[in-house]
Amino acid sequence: MAGVLAGLPESVLQLAYLVAGVLFIQGLRDMTHPRTATRGNAISSGGMFLAVAITVLWFEVLSPVVLAAGLLVGGAVGAYLAITVETTEMPQLVGLFNGFGGGASAVVAGAELVDVLAAGGSLSVGLTSTAAIAGIIGSVTFWGSLVAAGKLHGLVGDSPVGDTAGHAIKVVFLAAAVVAGLFLVVRPDLGTQPPLASWVPSYWVVVAAASVLGVFLVVPIGGADMPVVIALLNSYSGLAAATTGFVLNNTVLIIAGTLVGASGLILTVIMCESMNRSLTNVLFGGLDGDDGDSEDMEDIYEGQITETSPEEVVMLLETASRVVVVPGYGMAVAQAQHAVAELVELLDENGVDVEFGIHPVAGRMPGHMNALLAEADVPYEKMRELEEVNPSFSRTDVVIVTGANDVVNPKANTDDSSPIAGMPVLNVSEAQSVIVNKRSLSPGFSGIPNPLFAKDNTSMLFGDAKASMQALVNEYKESTN
Repeated sequence: MAGVLAGLPESVLQLAYLVAGVLFIQGLRDMTHPRTATRGNAISSGGMFLAVAITVLWFEVLSPVVLAAGLLVGGAVGAYLAITVETTEMPQLVGLFNGFGGGASAVVAGAELVDVLAAGGSLSVGLTSTAAIAGIIGSVTFWGSLVAAGKLHGLVGDSPVGDTAGHAIKVVFLAAAVVAGLFLVVRPDLGTQPPLASWVPSYWVVVAAASVLGVFLVVPIGGADMPVVIALLNSYSGLAAATTGFVLNNTVLIIAGTLVGASGLILTVIMCESMNRSLTNVLFGGLDGDDGDSEDMEDIYEGQITETSPEEVVMLLETASRVVVVPGYGMAVAQAQHAVAELVELLDENGVDVEFGIHPVAGRMPGHMNALLAEADVPYEKMRELEEVNPSFSRTDVVIVTGANDVVNPKANTDDSSPIAGMPVLNVSEAQSVIVNKRSLSPGFSGIPNPLFAKDNTSMLFGDAKASMQALVNEYKESTN
């Protein structure tokens, strides 16, 4: 139905969509660097606002009252989440947003089928095929994202599971979704009257089967692989949106969905390379330690651990000319980023060259550590990626590892049988002194011991990351006054 702008040439609509697409591209480009990420987010949001506004004004999608109510409720929920959700909980929030995008695509595709039939139209092969694809991808994304968010939030077990029965279940429900989709495409007019009865069963079988598939795809994957899964589900949500764009014949939805799908897939590949894992291994394998891990842990640690205190660490820092801080998920959980930032600022004021070594998969989502440190007003110039910081460890006086484990495990370089063999890690052991701040000697997500803890140049500062870092701050202030 025509809207208030229907008197204008259709080229105006297409031009607005083109401008929105350009804003999406520029926004994604700016999001590739922490310094410009905020601007990129604003530009992308502006593009989406333009796309939504022109669509609403051009077509009478809903009555003005219902539309305003929907925008008000959705905007209020989004603002509430943005304000109240902690930075440490951003990974699961991103997972939920991915799921909402996929679920919306599946619902919109089904609604378009209803709308076409209700208007007396026929279901073309192009419409039913794209709707079936959107239903499958969207449903898998929605339910898979809910499971991923549950794992990240501790509501669902995060141990990896690899079993033949689970793979068989996935195949069965994938086949059911595909068969139901083919039925929708090949025989859309089969069934009883009214016409709605001819496709409703098959489309909702598509959605139901794909929903179960989404759950079984993510449930067996371990918590260590969640950064990869989140990136992949982000790609799925984009593909679902792009497919729905074909269902609706909406250019801007195709553009936006394709950009999200492509960027999410590229990020997934980057994350897999950073973990030295194939996507197949992530989805169908599992990151497990071997049966001898507990014995190895005793052999490695017994009598070899050197414990330190904040006072001793500060003595090292007083004589250091270069310090590198390596943050991990433990820092995020403890909300220690502000104490860490304060310590770095104090070191800076005393002429110490101090930087951060950021591993691509530190934390539970891409860029997790960067976001936390930016929240604590750490200058972007001090954040160094793995390739940049690794060559400098040999000339570093002190490395402070706070809450990280697997990303600094030298077994990745020395043990070909290790589950993390070949994974690029931060070579912190090359520094003159290494301080590892952890609650205990418990292993990381990989479940294997870390020989770094027992090296001669490593000392363990046991305790909560926030309390430990604040103790260092207090002690350093006293020693320099």
